[in-house]
Amino acid sequence: MPTQTEIKLVAYGLLISSVILHEISHGVVALARGDDTAKRAGRLTLNPVPHIDPFGSIIVPGLLLISHAGFLFGWAKPVPVNVGRLKSPRNDAVLTSLAGPGLNLVLVAICYAVLRGIHPESFWPAFLLFELGLLNLMLALFNLIPVPPLDGSSVVERFLPRKWWGPYLAIRPYTLIIVFGLVIIGQESGAYVHAYDSLYNWWANTTGYA
Repeated sequence: MPTQTEIKLVAYGLLISSVILHEISHGVVALARGDDTAKRAGRLTLNPVPHIDPFGSIIVPGLLLISHAGFLFGWAKPVPVNVGRLKSPRNDAVLTSLAGPGLNLVLVAICYAVLRGIHPESFWPAFLLFELGLLNLMLALFNLIPVPPLDGSSVVERFLPRKWWGPYLAIRPYTLIIVFGLVIIGQESGAYVHAYDSLYNWWANTTGYA
């Protein structure tokens, strides 16, 4: 069995890879719907360098790892999308936003299918597949929270009455504070650990990795 340090390093590598693929998927769907902003910015590449956010991809997760915080959190640079260039701006904006969590869930499904088709106890890469699936499940669920700038907010925005747009746009730049607050409160209250343990146990039982 891998050591705790090895698990953390693997988790870090899988997290960064997953968030980069998450961001690329936004750009791919935007391109399919008429906006090539991400392509022109060189953000549809699998090369991780253009996607790395020094603070969110290195400093934050790095500090969490060395401080034994008990959870891992990070992000890549957001892929630029010009909603006005989409074929159907309001509807395609939702599709573009949900492409990220959708990609994460596709990876979860692939990991599930492979884990169910092998014998985890005798196949060492099963550990990587298990961690990859678990991390992407967490990423998908977290990003579906309907608070800007998380992807789930696109659904709320799609059905927001016109009269509320002014106040909404006024507070939107500051809602990232709410996201950080949710992470901090969840950790300090123990809610994050409880949710993680529940998700871990469910994923382990579902995949047969328990």
